[in-house]
Amino acid sequence: MSELVCIAFKDSSTADRVLNELRAIETDYVLDLEDAVIVVRDMDGKVHLKQCVDVFGGATTQGVALGVLWGGLMGLLFMNPLAGLLGSLAGGAGGGAISVAASEFGLLSDYGIPDNFIRSLGSTIGRGTSAIFLLIRSADQEKVLSRVSRHEGTILKTSLSAEQEDKLRSALTRRHEQTTSKK
Repeated sequence: MSELVCIAFKDSSTADRVLNELRAIETDYVLDLEDAVIVVRDMDGKVHLKQCVDVFGGATTQGVALGVLWGGLMGLLFMNPLAGLLGSLAGGAGGGAISVAASEFGLLSDYGIPDNFIRSLGSTIGRGTSAIFLLIRSADQEKVLSRVSRHEGTILKTSLSAEQEDKLRSALTRRHEQTTSKK
């Protein structure tokens, strides 16, 4: 089951930097994100969402490839492989167009973390600040915490266990305590 983690930061750009660092370790299979959204509340108080995960995850390309394979096989069965190939390409392209249109018109906008939840919680952060909303499938907790600890943040909401949440809270305040003790 995926875990929800929502963290607020004191400026409008830290959430972007945190996501970039998490993306870097995601490629090393340290972290598997199901969904990630950045919320920025501008100085006028308006909340802006940045969807950061591809909803389709390459499904269009995969659909075309499977369509070509099945179309070719069906064409071989009916002694017209070229017609099967052309039909499968057209079907794959049509499926891709439908998925893009569905995305554009918001039919699939609540994949992952619901937008209404994000907007509601995002409206509680201060003006000129940002937050990151993560839906995490799996993670190497120690490696993720070492990346997150580079930034000061406040936990808005999680579905983590109390122990995991305490470790995250400690990591988010550790940097702040280290920089203030040096002064």
